[in-house]
Amino acid sequence: MQPYTFTPIGLIHSPFKEKFGIPRQPALAQSARMTLELLPPFNQPDTVRGLEAFSHVWLQFVFHDTLARGWSPLVRPPRLGGNAKVGVFASRSTHRPNALGLSLVPLLGVDTRNGVTLTLAGADLLDGTPVLDIKPYIPFVEAIPDARGGFVDGPPPTLVVRWSAVAQQQLAAQPGAAELAALIDEVLAQDPRPAYQDDPGRVYGVHLYHSNVRFRIADGVAEVLEIAAFAPN
Repeated sequence: MQPYTFTPIGLIHSPFKEKFGIPRQPALAQSARMTLELLPPFNQPDTVRGLEAFSHVWLQFVFHDTLARGWSPLVRPPRLGGNAKVGVFASRSTHRPNALGLSLVPLLGVDTRNGVTLTLAGADLLDGTPVLDIKPYIPFVEAIPDARGGFVDGPPPTLVVRWSAVAQQQLAAQPGAAELAALIDEVLAQDPRPAYQDDPGRVYGVHLYHSNVRFRIADGVAEVLEIAAFAPN
């Protein structure tokens, strides 16, 4: 078969600065605001004319951060506890023969004043993700209420999120505190830990926006311990 080469049409600017902490499906963290900046020669207003009439868009993108790891015919979905295996094509694993992803996200705005920038919500995309295509969501043909969801039939269970007094004080000093707090609640409620990790004494850190959020999880409760400015290595 003939190989094909694709050119990214834009880049995602996202609060998710690392893979750890990204929701495993779109729409699970609706407070995650991000933008899609179209690149030349695609950043002209004509390319998005009429798009503002749609409430949601499909994004086709590249799992650029995991390309080097290759793929496997069998994967271990987190929803099955990280032990049971299913075929790669029965999953949404990032480790695929062609590292392509697909996300359905709300479209909040289209800005054509200086190039083209789309404002999105609830996306499960890493900062810097290359986007290959945008397509409008058409409900009457793409919404199927009686569809079967296989082993992902329904939303995942969620954790209770609590904040330490120290974290609450530190939050107040962060830019966009209310938006950051909502995002932290949504991300931690989904339990971002690998399925095989259940150490109640372990302290984790997740990089959201410009903040390093440290937390631990025990007995179904995620406790936000502290919020600090992210210090790159």
